[in-house]
Amino acid sequence: MTVDGYRARAERAERIVFFGGAGVSTESGIPDFRSVDGLYSQKYDVPPETVLSAEYFYAHTDKFFRFYFDKMICTDAKPNAAHKKLAEWEKQGKLSAIVTQNIDGLHQAAGSEKVFELHGSVHRNTCTLCGKAFALDDMLKQKPNIPRCDCGGVIKPNVVLYGESLPYAAVNGALDAIANADMLIVGGTSLTVYPAASFVKYYKGARENLIVINLTEISGFENQLIGKIGELL
Repeated sequence: MTVDGYRARAERAERIVFFGGAGVSTESGIPDFRSVDGLYSQKYDVPPETVLSAEYFYAHTDKFFRFYFDKMICTDAKPNAAHKKLAEWEKQGKLSAIVTQNIDGLHQAAGSEKVFELHGSVHRNTCTLCGKAFALDDMLKQKPNIPRCDCGGVIKPNVVLYGESLPYAAVNGALDAIANADMLIVGGTSLTVYPAASFVKYYKGARENLIVINLTEISGFENQLIGKIGELL
């Protein structure tokens, strides 16, 4: 089917849900994880999967933050055409929710409000000792040192590390939105990260309204657009 055909379907839809991954933000200059040039393909003394684990955070906090500040924070990144189109649909009342695996906050920066962040956000941080909340700017002021609260506790980013559970409220909100959608657009994700990738199974709408937009084809899906998500959206 042509892009025009998919556009016609989107125009008829009233409850679109967008499920996105790292590929949504690559056009904003934020590297993804699993592509050929992605973060996990680069060579490090300690694999990123290990560094980005809860166990490593507590055992090697200084090394964790060295990697985190260097590789996970992109303060210069701006919303791209994909983020802006989704925000436009939300304002029009067509898009009921965004479910994202990203932690960069670019959907909110583009103007979207109904965003379920399955893996948390770099913009929310909490003291591990007293529970005080901190913004990203507070963290960056202490870079490259370990960010600490006035009480002396280490400030931990509210991002889901390996070994941690997904946030309950975000999961419930995401599943409810997907189950009630009349169109589900999956974009910029290889659908290999579980349990988030399994959320697509909760979609109950018309089969032809389950659409994948990605740089590479994903097996098991009938309706796919291959290319840059910003251009295709």
